[in-house]
Amino acid sequence: MKRLLIALLLFTSCATLPHPEDRAIEAGIAAHKFPGGVLWVERNGSVYHRAYGLRAIVPHEETMTEDTIFDAASLTKVMATAPSIWILIERGKIALDDPVQRYIPEFRHADITIRHLLTHTSALSPDVPLNYEWTGYDTALKLALEDEPTNRPGAMFRYSDINFIFLGEIVRRVSGEPLNVFAAKNIFQPLGMKDTGFLPKQSSRIAPTEFGLRGVVHDPSSRRMGGVAGHAGLFTTAKDAAIYARALLNNFRGGGRPIMKPETVRAMTSRASESAIGRTAGWDLDSGYSRPRRGGAASFGHTGWTGGMMWLDPESHSFYVFLSNRVHPDGKGSVTQLQVALGGDAPPGVRFPNIVNFIVGGANARNGIDTLTANRWDVLRGHRVGLITNVSGVDRSGNPTVDLLRSAIGVDLVAVFTPEHGFGQGVILSRNDGEGPVASGAAHEPTDPSASARLRMTPIPVISLYDERRKPTREQLANLDTLVFDIQDIGTRFYTYISTMELAMEAAAEAKVRFVVLDRVNPIGGEVVEGPVLEGKTDFVGIHDIAIRHGMTVGELAKMFRDEKHIDVDLVVVPVTGWKREMFQDEAGIAWTNPSPNMRSLRAATLYPGIGLLESAISVGRGTATPFEVIGAPWIDGEKLAASLHVPGLTFTPIRFTPDSDIFAKQECGGVKITITDRHSLRAVAAGLAIADALERMYPDKFERAKMTHLLRGNGALEPFLARRAKYLLY
Repeated sequence: MKRLLIALLLFTSCATLPHPEDRAIEAGIAAHKFPGGVLWVERNGSVYHRAYGLRAIVPHEETMTEDTIFDAASLTKVMATAPSIWILIERGKIALDDPVQRYIPEFRHADITIRHLLTHTSALSPDVPLNYEWTGYDTALKLALEDEPTNRPGAMFRYSDINFIFLGEIVRRVSGEPLNVFAAKNIFQPLGMKDTGFLPKQSSRIAPTEFGLRGVVHDPSSRRMGGVAGHAGLFTTAKDAAIYARALLNNFRGGGRPIMKPETVRAMTSRASESAIGRTAGWDLDSGYSRPRRGGAASFGHTGWTGGMMWLDPESHSFYVFLSNRVHPDGKGSVTQLQVALGGDAPPGVRFPNIVNFIVGGANARNGIDTLTANRWDVLRGHRVGLITNVSGVDRSGNPTVDLLRSAIGVDLVAVFTPEHGFGQGVILSRNDGEGPVASGAAHEPTDPSASARLRMTPIPVISLYDERRKPTREQLANLDTLVFDIQDIGTRFYTYISTMELAMEAAAEAKVRFVVLDRVNPIGGEVVEGPVLEGKTDFVGIHDIAIRHGMTVGELAKMFRDEKHIDVDLVVVPVTGWKREMFQDEAGIAWTNPSPNMRSLRAATLYPGIGLLESAISVGRGTATPFEVIGAPWIDGEKLAASLHVPGLTFTPIRFTPDSDIFAKQECGGVKITITDRHSLRAVAAGLAIADALERMYPDKFERAKMTHLLRGNGALEPFLARRAKYLLY
């Protein structure tokens, strides 16, 4: 469903022929993901718009129409609240970097600014409490004022309705008018958005949501506030949303009185966040919420809980709006898969900066870093901390753990240690006046000098654990109370991050430093175990006598290492929540982040326990776009190899490829592309051995099976290991 906008925009009016977008939307309706919706797409005056499905299912069916009025949910933030704030900035009434306290004196956090609210970097909670009954705008404001941030502002992204509740209140106090009145007078009416506003009059055109609500805001906190709030409460149509998007791309010129100057529009839609997650002062750029993303790196957009989404691309002068009531009738609908289907690839040469992929379904599991944050750093508060991490050390929103701990209130991060491959792509390591590298999780420097100044924090030394020494020295730990480990393992014995953990545990024990593991899900599941179990001398690719596919988390392994290797360390495991052992990472609802340069997908991780065994004997795709998903050698006939392989859960397609690096670099190879058809039945180690058997049979003079020994060594007796393992399972 990629790159569909090009074909769509060949039409200059509302066409009647079917299009790929139509099929994607209709497929979602047929799968009962949402009852219906309205699509509106434009590019340089070319237009396509259409209604789909039903407006209502209960108490009786109603056909969706293009003039349907939808609960816009969080699109309120970008269609009403953020532009209202920017209008006040343009008029000189407020400034982007003014402290919130200047306009809301009872706000207790003097270092939080309007910028922090707009970019969701205030570190305030996601919402006001909803676990008990309350009503009233003033009550909500009181609850928001009682909230305590978990971190110093600016360093982390946490999507928060509280931020926009405060912004709506700033509009009210500065302008002297409630947000709904100010936005209507200064945005909706000047632009001719006739069906957009808060507190709509009852109409059969309004799409119902959940709980029998129709014309009453779905968002519970906004509803308790009376329906007017900075984070939710707006109602609109696809046509009106298109008017707003079109005007925004035109810098609000033409078609009426401009509501903003072009320079204000540019400021509102350019990167303004200081954190690793890119946000404008209002809009999304590259967070995990960036769906559907169309266009280049300057494109921006937003989504809404009830099923609305919009994305704008100034470079191609195009935009996309889809509004739906996916929560009707029972709140169980979903548009996440549709967002992926409707979203487009980046144009050639454009790299989106986010390092964390989108979450498109699954459970609501949380890794240890999310548990630690939710518990407000309880096990680290008051401690001097060292952190072992890399690019995979991120929370659910994509914030690097190094940024979270560096800005955590009550935590003193004093050193960072990195494993094999270092931090990894996407994280800046700057230098501190020649004193050595310092850690910064921010993937981008801010675009203005003042923001660059705000980004600077106390320099933190970065120490590699992959040089002549593989574990921290006593001197490096002398200033620490606690050493924290947060790296994503992939469930395979010879993936070296667990070796780094074990050696660091030994060092912590010697230095009498507490060791905290921020546990993470095993991305390839925790049920299946495949041998052999390591025998003989341990080394960096075999640190302990465990199975190749061990089916354990790093926290569980840490407990095993402590007991079985007699490491006298004070060990704390901060647990994963919401994960079941049968779940792969995507089934747990946790987005994929490349934990190492060649581990680029969950597919690769799933294959790695078996395909990784072959990498000294043949090419396993290092130096290609899909490592561990292709194998080959100059002497392999891919057609014959594919025909000889019959492995449950896999299919094999003959290919030819030329690796750019690693074994057989710059040499054309014959081989096979490996496709997973059933990952739950796949036994990856057995698959790797089956491929080795076939290669040895077909190419006895060329395939050197002995090169697998250093990774494969061990025995196939799993029962003793399973009995040992059972004592340490936490989930």
